[in-house]
Amino acid sequence: MTTYGLLVFDGAEELDFVGPWEVFTVSSMLRDRADTAVLIAERPDPVRCNKGMRVLPDHTLDGHPPLDVLLVPGGMGTRREVSNPAVIDWIRKTSAHTEWTTSVCTGSLLLHEAGPARGRRVATHHGFEDALEARGEVTVVRDARYVVDGDLVTSQGVSAGIDMALWLVGRLHGRDHARAVRRYIQYEPAPPYLADEPLPA
Repeated sequence: MTTYGLLVFDGAEELDFVGPWEVFTVSSMLRDRADTAVLIAERPDPVRCNKGMRVLPDHTLDGHPPLDVLLVPGGMGTRREVSNPAVIDWIRKTSAHTEWTTSVCTGSLLLHEAGPARGRRVATHHGFEDALEARGEVTVVRDARYVVDGDLVTSQGVSAGIDMALWLVGRLHGRDHARAVRRYIQYEPAPPYLADEPLPA
């Protein structure tokens, strides 16, 4: 069983977490509902996202189940949350116990502030690459939809989180499974999901 925890906060970019949520929950469905995905927020109140969508978290920072995967989205709200010690401390502590820590878009800013992205290779939204690099202690990769560095997987903006999530379920549960998830959600990226391509020599 894999438990995915997706952080949400006011101003989070919707597709940053909804795209991976779709991948993770379809993955679970195709595995006879073996896995769980939960939304986690600082407070139990509805969260108003970047484009106005409101979502209701399943758990708060201090009341969620143990996580195998942590996902941190981006969005305008990251500019505020980077100075929120409750969220930053939670990311720092939680990521120390997860199998994988991931981000989409400017969620990389929160991972940098909390520590998991420091000294690592990361991806982020193309409009934020210079700003993240200027923070130091990080290597920003500018030509990859997602970047894997050890147990850290970061992706570029918005839709790139779907590519990252497909890679992750393929790593966790096999390439054939990831292909089945991709077929189910009818996702046909260009270039295609790399697990369908031959491994490099």
